Amino acid sequence: MRADSSKPTFTRRQVLVAASGAMLAGILPQGELAHANAFDIQAIIKERIGDKGLQEGRITLKIAPVVENGNTVPISLSVDSPMTPDDHVTAVHVFAEANPLPNVATFHFTPRSGKAQVATRIRLSDSQHVIAVAEMSDGSAYLTKRHVKVTLGGCSQ
Repeated sequence: MRADSSKPTFTRRQVLVAASGAMLAGILPQGELAHANAFDIQAIIKERIGDKGLQEGRITLKIAPVVENGNTVPISLSVDSPMTPDDHVTAVHVFAEANPLPNVATFHFTPRSGKAQVATRIRLSDSQHVIAVAEMSDGSAYLTKRHVKVTLGGCSQ
């Protein structure tokens, strides 16, 4: 506020700080978050792994077909690989196509990992496909996906 004025005047910075605080407090509405869609997910996967041709198989993705709460969805996956220096999994990426940020997780492996398997929990904003992509040391890539129905969203706005 300026001291030389009888009416309170605010600087642009003060207004922006107040508006930001109001949005964080939930007083002012926030803009819609951009969601990925089925058309965008292919581009997102390509951006992540490059021009590798995707094949089906080798990945076992375990996730419940119906989950009550999208905040903590248990997921486990494994990739069929001998995990030798010549033939091993280098990375596994997990995507949720309807989440505001669809690239949910990336796990890196080496031959010393022994097995290419992981178990974790993820958040899902809505009913959608969960996609797992495994990158192999020979440059190939494998994909699998499962549809999950979420009755209570976890990535709400």
